[in-house]
Amino acid sequence: MQFRPYNLIGFDLLEALLAALGRIDHEKTGAIVLRSSLRHFSAGADIAMFEERAETGRKEAVVDLAGFMEKWEAFPIPIVAAINGVCLGGGFELALMCDYVVAASSAKIGSVEASLGLHPLMGGIQRQVQRAGALRAKEISILGRRYDPATLERWNLINLVVADDRLDAAALNIAEEIAHGPSVAHAATKRLVAVTVDEGVLAADRAMEDIQRPIWASEDLKIGLAAFHASGPGAAKFKGR
Repeated sequence: MQFRPYNLIGFDLLEALLAALGRIDHEKTGAIVLRSSLRHFSAGADIAMFEERAETGRKEAVVDLAGFMEKWEAFPIPIVAAINGVCLGGGFELALMCDYVVAASSAKIGSVEASLGLHPLMGGIQRQVQRAGALRAKEISILGRRYDPATLERWNLINLVVADDRLDAAALNIAEEIAHGPSVAHAATKRLVAVTVDEGVLAADRAMEDIQRPIWASEDLKIGLAAFHASGPGAAKFKGR
């Protein structure tokens, strides 16, 4: 898909992303890489949406952000974001919804919505609080600055920073490592993390048995146990089912 030149977050892009998820073969896909083939990952939202809502008051002028967030984060296959160029506003929020974030060292990243009289609308504030703490989340959204990836890695908002020419390879390597693992267990991990974040540790403890039930029935568990007995840890070749 192409949304030149800046991959602006709006109806078309978010619908295309969800449609892409809908086309994925769950039996053959162990991980997904979200990347841009353009100069930038995303320069933020299409402000035409905000202008229309400000003028008309119509809630429908802005894409259903909460609906998109729920579907994106609930997708059972891990998603690796590869950030290049600028990653601002909604683009940063989209990256924060992914399961692993790799950034090129020259990328410029931030929540710049304050310059429009807004604040992050797609869950960015909550996810910044969750990962970096309340003080950093307020700093990021209130000051509206652009940050270098190394700073955001220290603040626990990015997993890995690599040289620009290593971005695609690094993201692909992480995705391949994930994909070669036990997909059923990975899906359960995503779900258990979500319950913990949304409802707390006690709720996650109570939900564990149900969430883990597919693991006990998976072929990968049988493969992993057999490989362990035959060759020790790390020798299993999982099938993703």
